Amino acid sequence: MNAGSAAALGACLLTACASVPDARTDDTSRAVAEPDRYLVLAVANTDTPMPMQAGATPGTYGMRMPYASGGAARSRMEDIERQYGLQEAAAWPIRSLGLHCVLAKLPDGKSGEAVLAALQGDKRLDLAQPLQRFSTYAEGYNDPYAMLQRGFVDLDAVDAHRMSRGDGVRIAVIDTGADVRHPDLEANVAATRNFVDRDAARFERDRHGTAIAGVIAAVANNGEGIVGVAPGARLEVIKACWQTDTGSGTAECNSFTLAQALEAAMAMDAQIINLSLGGPSDPLLARLLARAVEQRRIVVAAVPPDGRFDGFPLGVPGVIAVARADRPAAGGRALAAPGQDILTLSPGTHYDYESGSSLAAAHVSAAAALLLAANPKIDATQIFGVLKHSMRQTKSGESIDACTALASFGGGSSCAGVAPDATRTPTGAAGSH
Repeated sequence: MNAGSAAALGACLLTACASVPDARTDDTSRAVAEPDRYLVLAVANTDTPMPMQAGATPGTYGMRMPYASGGAARSRMEDIERQYGLQEAAAWPIRSLGLHCVLAKLPDGKSGEAVLAALQGDKRLDLAQPLQRFSTYAEGYNDPYAMLQRGFVDLDAVDAHRMSRGDGVRIAVIDTGADVRHPDLEANVAATRNFVDRDAARFERDRHGTAIAGVIAAVANNGEGIVGVAPGARLEVIKACWQTDTGSGTAECNSFTLAQALEAAMAMDAQIINLSLGGPSDPLLARLLARAVEQRRIVVAAVPPDGRFDGFPLGVPGVIAVARADRPAAGGRALAAPGQDILTLSPGTHYDYESGSSLAAAHVSAAAALLLAANPKIDATQIFGVLKHSMRQTKSGESIDACTALASFGGGSSCAGVAPDATRTPTGAAGSH
């Protein structure tokens, strides 16, 4: 090995390059425009993590040793691709499931249904499925706009902050990108990842993720705009969706990008995963999300406009479902939180009103952070129960009440349930953040 090769290998190890997609062609962007021409395949990957020299530091992708797809797994997949005439667009390992996955392009003239039918009987494969599409559910203190925050008021967040601000709780926002340099957000963003493209400027112009991040953790007492429901939380903004409408902030994702994002959230040790999105049932994503639930991570997801619970992610047991307060889900299977005309952050240092169950889910993720900071041993079932018991009638409709939920832990604080005084600082809150 020459000096240049050794240096390249060392750099690869230090940046955990084996943990990210290994694109063999420049075809992955076409999967966004032509998802029906692609499949997601996986084979077992039994290789151990790549060895590292003593004293070496893993990259930011989870602070663990890189995890590579082994030669046997790659060879097996290449044999399958040749047999069925598939073209590999990208390959990546999924550590949590012990899989080597590929995004494979169908041969010309062949339908996905026909190829999948043949693949289903191939015992070498652990998984074969379509590349499915998912979408977001968007419709439209001394912080000067605090009085205008309907969700913040309805959750009685100002009184809740006397007991908890969600300090240090790590929340993965799997969504579009976000304006992470927004003055009302930057201080609370711990990490970012992008599984859609390499366009940093586009990342910061994405509307939906910016809105979700603002509801959860907009900075408090900085003289700017609004206050997040959990202003002490630390956000991991993971882009798995691309914006399709700059006006409404609607966005789409697929199996490939979401699988990478979920694995990254687990590798980054997120305590809460916010999924303000949804779509059809998906075998790979269901397995990944089930693993996150097994690891006692709190997963919060939005109820779709049609109110169905049988798709991804709501079809995975243990996921906390959230409906809009003005459109409660039938049967009481979901929590409810404000989701209509929510004032939040907008790219370019702006603020705007947004609507949708996406925003309702963000309120519940933030409330869960308040509870988790107050009681680190609480689990998803307990969080759901406490928040369900706290629900009361508000101007938005029946909604969770963060203060009442926290008070049930014996915090001793009164919960007024009234509009906050934008000039006062909650007891125990920092003067600046």
